Amino acid sequence: MNAPIVVILAAGQGTRMRSRTPKVLHDICGLPMVAWPVAAAREAGAERIIVVDSPARPLDGRLADDVEIAVQPEPNGTGGAVAAAADLLDADRPVVVLSGDVPLVSADAIRELVGAHAYQRAAATVATTLLDDPTGYGRVVRGEGGVLERIVETKVGGDATTEELAIREINTGIYVFDGGALLGALPRLRPDNEQGELYLPDVLSLLREEGATVAAHAIDDPAIVLGINDRVQLGEARELARRRIITAHQRAGVDVIDPASTQIDATVVLGQDTVVEPFTILRGSTVAGERCRLGPGATLTNVTIGDEATVLHTYGIDAEIRDGASVGPFAYLRPGTLLRERSKVGTFVEIKNSDIGQGTKVPHLSYVGDADVGDGSNLGAGTITANYDGRKKHRTTIGTGVRGSVHVSYVAPVTVGDRAWTAAGSVITDDVPDGALGIARERQSNIDGYDERRAAQAEPERT
Repeated sequence: MNAPIVVILAAGQGTRMRSRTPKVLHDICGLPMVAWPVAAAREAGAERIIVVDSPARPLDGRLADDVEIAVQPEPNGTGGAVAAAADLLDADRPVVVLSGDVPLVSADAIRELVGAHAYQRAAATVATTLLDDPTGYGRVVRGEGGVLERIVETKVGGDATTEELAIREINTGIYVFDGGALLGALPRLRPDNEQGELYLPDVLSLLREEGATVAAHAIDDPAIVLGINDRVQLGEARELARRRIITAHQRAGVDVIDPASTQIDATVVLGQDTVVEPFTILRGSTVAGERCRLGPGATLTNVTIGDEATVLHTYGIDAEIRDGASVGPFAYLRPGTLLRERSKVGTFVEIKNSDIGQGTKVPHLSYVGDADVGDGSNLGAGTITANYDGRKKHRTTIGTGVRGSVHVSYVAPVTVGDRAWTAAGSVITDDVPDGALGIARERQSNIDGYDERRAAQAEPERT
């Protein structure tokens, strides 16, 4: 079987979305809507993938390199959209037509449809399904013996009769055409409808009039063909996509404790035996290895996580957590953070653009920004790296085996040597040599009888 050319129609304005964002660029679980049918076409083995864009070219730079763009010069209907891609089609290959606003079509459904088309030696095959509420969809009209007769559009009043509107079988907007037959029919389309547009389903009627076989292939799962016209349908598609993603992870050996409270983008990769606790959100290019525990209540975006790491109640973005590291609860990992093997970032700790060494601990109530901390160090509660002088950011360097006490501020640029110590409450402004103790605080003095003298001074006020 020849690998198909896939054409994805994505030039519609989507006015019912009530948005400045083009409809097909709205996000569904980490991918723009149009990227879903593109991915399905690629997985189905498409020879070429063509997306039809509008003259404003909103999709420029938003699609993968293997996707070609054709421009529909005017909004003249689905037939006009496919005609805009005609120069990129091949008469000797089947042509699959998908819609950019029908995002959940699967690679399996595409392969199944192409297979049915080849088996029936059809000039065209349309995917159909039954809906309880078919409002807004083109209706499939069948003749004697259930043979596909025509597809009636229902965009505006007058396109369909009352009897036709009562039909529950709908056109999913997914087709397979013989390439030569399609190229021969497109120039003969006419805008003889209330919209004054060129309707792609009219190609089916033209082919039937020529005596060619036009087939209908029913798809049992309406979710695969869910079209999106407004924000309500967008929400429905997101929920279906979310469940599909989580199910795939579960079947691959990931333990998602409460799927209903978990969000995982389509682009996330999770290793076997990793546990995702409730109320966890995994976004973007987040990757976690095996036997990790993520959450509860973690939100991680573009975070790379090694094996056997634990990330509890943490917000992280553009960070890396290596094997066996522990984060949280209530930690914040900002861009540029690297937590090396078996390091620990504890409660109410914020790390930014810093390299935390193997086995190093930043247990609680600290801010470490623009710093390099060596292996096996321990920074006490309330540690602060003062990295900004009002004009520039500066780095702090803390060596291996350093013991930083509580409430220590390191005023960058400053270097603390290997095996050095810093005393509690110090403000370190100068370098601390290897093995030294840095103390930077006023010497304590006690004033005897202070409370009695203060009480005596206040006595006249009481009387």
